[in-house]
Amino acid sequence: MSDFSPSPAPPDPPRWQRWGAQLIGAVTFYTAIPIPQHWPMQFEGIARYAPLVGLGIGALLAGADTLLAAIALPMATRCGLLVALWLLITGGLHLDGAMDTADGLAVPDRNRRLAVMADSRSGAFGVMTAIVLLGLKGVCLFDLEAMRWFALLAATGWSRWGQVVAIARYPYLKRDGKGAFHKAYAQPKTDWLVGLTALLSLTGVTGWLYPEQGPWLVGTVLGGETIALLTGAWFSHQLRGQTGDTYGAIVEWTEALLLCLMVGLQGLL
Repeated sequence: MSDFSPSPAPPDPPRWQRWGAQLIGAVTFYTAIPIPQHWPMQFEGIARYAPLVGLGIGALLAGADTLLAAIALPMATRCGLLVALWLLITGGLHLDGAMDTADGLAVPDRNRRLAVMADSRSGAFGVMTAIVLLGLKGVCLFDLEAMRWFALLAATGWSRWGQVVAIARYPYLKRDGKGAFHKAYAQPKTDWLVGLTALLSLTGVTGWLYPEQGPWLVGTVLGGETIALLTGAWFSHQLRGQTGDTYGAIVEWTEALLLCLMVGLQGLL
């Protein structure tokens, strides 16, 4: 009688390979950037990389801004194109969540808010929210006089860090949905450190290169962290938790409000 022994389990992939697959998965999930399907992807635990994806989005926008400036495009047109590119890169993922959240919060009855947010049709408050958010971004970009590249990276990075904190800190209100697996694979004690380390490192290097911008950079860091945390806390208070839509709303409102703050700080400092 033959002696059959089970085949040994395949070895776990190296840690760096798993991290790379998660980062590619994060780019695929959070953006509309086409990624070859044969590239290794892992979607479990990708939320921690959202701030890094945000920094990548900011870098693309900063590069586009530099190119548009090089061809002497008028500032208003330049800013309009940047906002359009911003929307194109993300595929409107977060803006859609902000619109749905606005429609839900417009309902006085708390028990009906989640049902309204799940409706695929956009209501008046959702449309108004989209207009306000896109308008604020365009106007702020028009008013930014210096360090535009850093402002774009800060806005796209801190906004997604706020999303990571919300995933780790607050209860998720649905059994399924796009945001459910983020909560399921979250590591609350460590996920927020990835983005925070990257954002503080970026600010530190920028401060070393541009010491005259030190006060503005400090204000941006403190403001970015505060706005990101308070935005998530406010939505959680209104709904008694979070959904995939509110994750998107945190990103959009933090981006817009932080841009407003950075414009104001440039006028004061």
